[in-house]
This record gives sequence, C-alpha cells and structure tokens, in this order.
Amino acid sequence: MLKSLFKRGGAMLSYEEQRDRVGRDNSSERLRLAEGRDTRPEILYYLAEDTAPEVRRAIAGNPATPPQADAALVADSDDQVRCLLAEKIGRLAPELPAGEKQKAEALTLSVLEALATDQLPKVRAIVAEHLKCADHVPKHIIRRLAEDLETIVASPVLQFSPLLNDRDLLEIIAAGRAEGALTAIARRQGLTGDVAEAVARGGDVQAVTTLLANDSAQLREDTLDWIIDQAADVEPWHEPLVRRPTLSDGAVRRIAGFVAASLVEVLCQRNDVDAATAQELSHVVRDAMAPADQEPEEAAGKGGATKLFESGALDDEAMQDAIERGDRAFALTGLALKSGLPLDRVRGVMEAADPRAITALTWKADLSMRTAMQLQLRLGHVRPQNILNARDGIDYPLSPQELRRELEMLT
Repeated sequence: MLKSLFKRGGAMLSYEEQRDRVGRDNSSERLRLAEGRDTRPEILYYLAEDTAPEVRRAIAGNPATPPQADAALVADSDDQVRCLLAEKIGRLAPELPAGEKQKAEALTLSVLEALATDQLPKVRAIVAEHLKCADHVPKHIIRRLAEDLETIVASPVLQFSPLLNDRDLLEIIAAGRAEGALTAIARRQGLTGDVAEAVARGGDVQAVTTLLANDSAQLREDTLDWIIDQAADVEPWHEPLVRRPTLSDGAVRRIAGFVAASLVEVLCQRNDVDAATAQELSHVVRDAMAPADQEPEEAAGKGGATKLFESGALDDEAMQDAIERGDRAFALTGLALKSGLPLDRVRGVMEAADPRAITALTWKADLSMRTAMQLQLRLGHVRPQNILNARDGIDYPLSPQELRRELEMLT
C-alpha cells in the first residue's frame, strides 16, 4: 500500500510529486507519507513540523526520518512524540557504526542527550532502558541517567551499565540520589567489596536484603559482621543471611541466635558447617520446638508414634512422613520403640551426627536404608558429603557384622 503511494507506473514518485501531495489539505495522505520508509528525507523533515500530532508521531517513530527531523522533534509539545522518538533513538544509538556518517551520528547523539534530560520521566526511562547495557555510548549520558532522581530512570542503568565503575557507583551512593538506587546497585553482578560495603552501610532494608541475596556480590567479613550486628530486629535479612554462599562458623552461631527455628535447621544443613556447630544448632532447634510443659518425646507419644507402634503400623512410610514434616519428636520416639534402645540413647546418636551409628540404629529398628539416609540428613544433620549412601540404591552399605559392631558401641 505504501509503495503504491510513492510509485507511479512502477517508478518512485519524485520529490515534486511527494511535495505536492504534502501540500494538499489531506491529513490521511500526510500520515501515509510520514509513515513511509521510502518517503524523501526532505518531505519527512517538512512533516516534522506538521500541525497534526499523529503525523509528527509517525515521523518520530519512522527509522527513515533524517537526524535533522529528529532534532526538530526533541522538544515537541506532544509527550507521545517524544516517547516514540526516545524508543527509536534508544534502539539506534548503541548500534551507531563507528567512523561512518559522523555528522549524522553526532546529531543523533545530540538528540539522545536531549531526551536523557527530557522533563517527562517516562521519556528518560525509555532512553535508560535501551542504554542500560550499551558499552560505547557517551559515558556522561549514562552518568546523567544513573543520577536521575526518578527510580524508573536510574535503576536500569545502575543495575546493568558496564560503563559505571566503582568510583562512579561510590559517588552516586554518597550523593544519596534516587530512592531505590541502592537496591538497583545491590543487584549488579560481580559487585565488588568496596561497593557492597557502601550499600550495606547505607542501612536501606530493601537494599541490604537484595545485597545478601546476590550470590555474586563480594561481601567482606567485616561487612557481613556489621550486617549481622544490625540484623536481629530486621526480619527480611534473616533468610538471605542464612542462605549466603559462605559463612564462618562464628557467623553461623551468631545468626542462629536470632533467626526462627526453621532457619536454624537450614543452617544445620549447610555444607560449610562443622559437626560441632551442627550439633550445637540441633539443640537450638530442639529447644525452640519443644512444648514448654513437656519433653519432645512426650509430645511425640501424644502425636501418635506410640499408638502406631502398638498397632503394628509404625513402618518406613510413617517414619519417612514424620521426617519429611520435621516431626523430630515422633521420629526419635519411633526409633526408640522399634530398636528397643532408650530414648536418651537414640537422641544422643542423632546429636553425635555419626552416619555409621545412625545407619546401624536404623537397621536395628528394621527400617530401610532410605529411611537411614533421611535420618542422617534431616535429624542427624550429617553434612551431605559425609552421608552414608545406600548400595545399589536400596541396600545397606555395611555388612551385618559391621552393623552389629556399631550397635555394640552404642550399648
């Protein structure tokens, strides 16, 4: 349809013919010309000053529009014109070929710079979204966007731009720019220790929560210690603290002192927690979950372990269900009843986190190796790399003689 507008008898319409059509008082025809990829640049430039907003919008969005026309639209009174122009220039700017058409490129970058300071935040935000990953646009434009007072403008650039170095980020943090700027910086991949510390010391709850959840961020020990010092009363920090990739035993113990019992259990299962710390944490969990007026085993008996044992229904399925739902008291009581060992002894085996002893106890209770593996991991808090695994997927890995010797040491 457009081609038919610009051609007559298979030939491109001349400049004069297009100009004549523009001169007619026909807005629909001017709109077609404004949308046309084959419209002459002179005509597009002329239409950039058309009185009809829809015509100027078409010019703003047309990739064929010459830079001179784009420059004429950068201060257009119609917000949508500038938004469409920002979309187009934002897409083009990162792809400008180096060393070619230098004058046109300079004009396009001038338009880009003007749009980056547009009075409408939406226009600036469109530019920021397109430039957030660009690595060869003028840095001063990126810096200006990063310092914008509107979060929707600054955040994409602060999170992604490769042109912002540590010095830039530290200066922006120190200046206290847009609300949400710290959170955007906290999301950056490979955040360095200096910048991470500046984010943390800012004290913004959401920013620190995001920083803790960013596994690629370098958190120095003193920075993490500072966060832990403040974290007791800041519940959003608890879970990301517990799940940080690397924690010292000292940090683990301190965190366990104020997080919920369910998160202490997560701490117990970390690969970097030693056996002594895991045992200490297991006491924390047990004490936190025990009813105030009765021992855990009494609560478990009331929960049904004894009843199931007496009815002959205390089997692997019942034990695995209890382990899965975290009913430690039920599982300990069930092991004691089925193995014939005192409950205190059974609890001691679990607290020792000895995979061979737990396996022997499970064998004595006539339960499967699958149950033994779950007991090691979930109740004994044996570190995953130390778990005694089943042979051939289902069989006990120790011989009956080895299992008996382990049981002799228990009794």
